[in-house]
Formats: sequence, structure tokens, C-alpha cells
Amino acid sequence: MPPSQVAVTAEAAELLRRLSAEHGPLMFHQSGGCCDGSAPMCYPAGEFLTSEADHLLGELHIDGLAPVPVWMARDQYAYWSHTHLTIDVVPGRGGGFSLETPTGLRFLTRSRLLTDEESAILGR
Repeated sequence: MPPSQVAVTAEAAELLRRLSAEHGPLMFHQSGGCCDGSAPMCYPAGEFLTSEADHLLGELHIDGLAPVPVWMARDQYAYWSHTHLTIDVVPGRGGGFSLETPTGLRFLTRSRLLTDEESAILGR
């Protein structure tokens, strides 16, 4: 498996621990826009059905949790393939279907360009 193109902040990891305690193993799908903007949507693992039309960006490895896979639609990934994404959390209302919605917090994706070394390892 290639290196991950996704990471998580300490604050987001703490929220994921709380959500996992309530909902079990988790997953993300990076929304492409529309109703939820471009937001990482958090679901119980397997509740959002992925297919060949989706790309696995990587897994978040957080102490005490099962790996949290992070997916994105392949057509959207074509535009984001040169970036590294970090899932963070900020005050506000999350997307209607994302698990953090009732917490008063929302997940947010921060991006940066891949370094030359990361690009070479990933074959970009």
C-alpha cells in the first residue's frame, strides 16, 4: 500500500475517540461539494458504501481505535492527487449526515501540496 495522503490533528483524533466510543469503528468520505460543501464526512465504518468509483487516500491510525479509512470519489481525486489532506476540527455545525453534527464541532479538511519526495514515492 502506498504512503497515506491523509493525517489527523490531535483535536480531531480526540473527537474521533469520542465518536468511536458511541458508534464503533469509523470511516471518512471526503465530500465533493454540493449540500455539505467540501467536507470530510464521518460515518460508522461501512455505512457509506464505497466502490470502484472511490479512491482510498489512506487510513488514520489513532491510539485506541481501529484504523479509520479515508475515501474520496476517483473523479474528485483527479483534482486532489497532488495534495496531502489533514482532517481537523473546528467549532460549528457539521454536515447533516456526518456523526459530529450534534457535538457543536465540525470536521474540516486542510490541504497542502505534496513535497517532491512524497510525489516521487506516490509516483505523481
